[in-house]
Amino acid sequence: MTGTETTVDLACFETRGRVYGIDVLQIREIVRCQEVTPLPRAPELIEGVIDLRGVVIPVIDLGHALCKEPADEGPETRIAVLEVDGMVLGLRVDAAVDVISVEARDVDDPPALATHAGYDTVRAVVRRADAAPVLVLSLEHLLESVYRSALHPSSEAEA
Repeated sequence: MTGTETTVDLACFETRGRVYGIDVLQIREIVRCQEVTPLPRAPELIEGVIDLRGVVIPVIDLGHALCKEPADEGPETRIAVLEVDGMVLGLRVDAAVDVISVEARDVDDPPALATHAGYDTVRAVVRRADAAPVLVLSLEHLLESVYRSALHPSSEAEA
């Protein structure tokens, strides 16, 4: 099937009013939000942990990681359980929106000005004729941000 070679499947999530995409191959499952147990003295971006069927999973709030404001809490709030570089983590989002299949030709690199300035949060931008672009997150960058938050806590975390 040549059609599957030219498409990309993305799970789309809403956080702070924006839609972000994640490659479906990195997603294990999406679960309803549950209480997150804080980890004392954990890196700033780790909200805490959940126990999902006997497995303890660290949770990162995507709203906090991207916008410095936590994801909204409501009936649509979800935790996407992901696997990145052999690590399992949860990503708390406002809502799981959709799974889309897009043509590879509609997937672009982020703007050169942003990447030259060191921006690497988004690894791709998906153009859509009927809606705003979907920003495809670099989960590797998100993990790197967690590591950096442990080494260099923000003044907000120290206050």
